[in-house]
Amino acid sequence: MLELRPTCEHCNKALPPESTETMICSYECTFCKDCVEHVLHNVCPNCGGGFFQRPNRPKNNLRDDNYLGTDPASTTVKYKPVDIKQHNVFAKNIQMIPPHER
Repeated sequence: MLELRPTCEHCNKALPPESTETMICSYECTFCKDCVEHVLHNVCPNCGGGFFQRPNRPKNNLRDDNYLGTDPASTTVKYKPVDIKQHNVFAKNIQMIPPHER
């Protein structure tokens, strides 16, 4: 189950469970859309994978207690600003490769 981390790992912007600006990689590294597009160039600094919009967990109990009330979002902040120079070197040769081919 997704943790629904509360902030962007790079800029620490709040990303509540209902945010449509939240992007995650397959390891659930969590960044805001602005950082993914303008800083990370769709390359996860932790694994090299690409990002997709994080799905939202329902606020209301629509079926079988599968909602935020039963499975709340994480409150653990993982704030690890990316070293932009290092990331640009890392991402240089892989950012042109579509994420599904990396």
